[in-house]
Amino acid sequence: MGKSVQKLTDNVSLIASKESWIEGLAIQQLIKTSELPGMHAVAGMPDLHPGRGYPIGAAFFTEGRIYPALVGNDIGCGMSLWQTNTKLAKLNVDKLAKRLSDVEQPLDESWHTLISERKHELAITQTGFDSALGTIGGGNHFAEFQAIEEVFDQQALLALGLQPKQLQLLVHSGSRGLGQAILVKHIAEHNHDGLEVVSDAFTDYMAKHDEALRWAQLNRELIARRFLQAIRAGGEEVLDVNHNLVSQSQIAGQAGWLHRKGATSSDQGAVMIPGSRGDYSYLVKPTAEQNVNLRSLAHGAGRKWKRGECQGRLSHKFKKEDLYRTAFGSRVICNDKTLLYDEAPQAYKDCQTVIDDLVDAGLVTVIAKLKPVLTFKTQGTCG
Repeated sequence: MGKSVQKLTDNVSLIASKESWIEGLAIQQLIKTSELPGMHAVAGMPDLHPGRGYPIGAAFFTEGRIYPALVGNDIGCGMSLWQTNTKLAKLNVDKLAKRLSDVEQPLDESWHTLISERKHELAITQTGFDSALGTIGGGNHFAEFQAIEEVFDQQALLALGLQPKQLQLLVHSGSRGLGQAILVKHIAEHNHDGLEVVSDAFTDYMAKHDEALRWAQLNRELIARRFLQAIRAGGEEVLDVNHNLVSQSQIAGQAGWLHRKGATSSDQGAVMIPGSRGDYSYLVKPTAEQNVNLRSLAHGAGRKWKRGECQGRLSHKFKKEDLYRTAFGSRVICNDKTLLYDEAPQAYKDCQTVIDDLVDAGLVTVIAKLKPVLTFKTQGTCG
């Protein structure tokens, strides 16, 4: 292992070089969480940043007990990469943007047959949140059209079926109100206490959790399909990996429960690690040994600034109109002023630093680097 693996305590590892900036509060939360009953090991990723009581960008391995609060409210949130059949050489970004005026409303009746079929195939039985299917949501969720900028592993890229001359689509979303409802119910009944794995409460939570994972997967699929329909293109899913979940796992021969909170899987093949809307995203391939990081990787660049303080930091430098284009010349659609500033590139860490730490730790090799073309957040209402 390289210099990017730090041992903070006997059961806490941090995958980040000492030169990488990690907020002190995030380290405190990481260590505090490691003291929970049944907690066997904790690993922070290079994108680690503070959350509401628990850090984001980390994995937690327990024995005999799970902690739904560690998974959080957006159960199943993840990244889905689709390759479109649109050629980059024929792309008109302004025309592309104009076609995305109706991608936030609930899906109309023309989608109902597909939704019904896919819900049946995925064994999704609940119907209370169907109106949210196919919608991105707020916060750091997005749909982004991308171009493959540089290829480092041609063989791995071709094995995934990716073609550098075609437009790509990356979708980041999760279980929307469904995951929120599951966590609220759990907190109301159990506070932040964990659940013994032999209990009825555990069985009930896991059944709801697993359905929320499948719901989130379907949500990303429908988002991708409606964006493809909007730009009058076809496309195929290349990968779909989530980063908020708890599942059975074995780490170094030890059986237990692996919680990921803003940490993508390193045991499902290639994954996308996106930067901010003004930064590159990276397609990476995990390497063989994945115990020190609890079979997990960074899920993005990681926040540098808290939400709510970004507008104050940036408004004297950038007018709202300045933030609709990035340094790459890519377009941004976000008509919610607060969100426009909260999700500005300056609010995030440099994704290259995150990737460098993972490479130095011997955890990934880079397949390709992708550049944003158009990032969609919301058509919302300007504040």
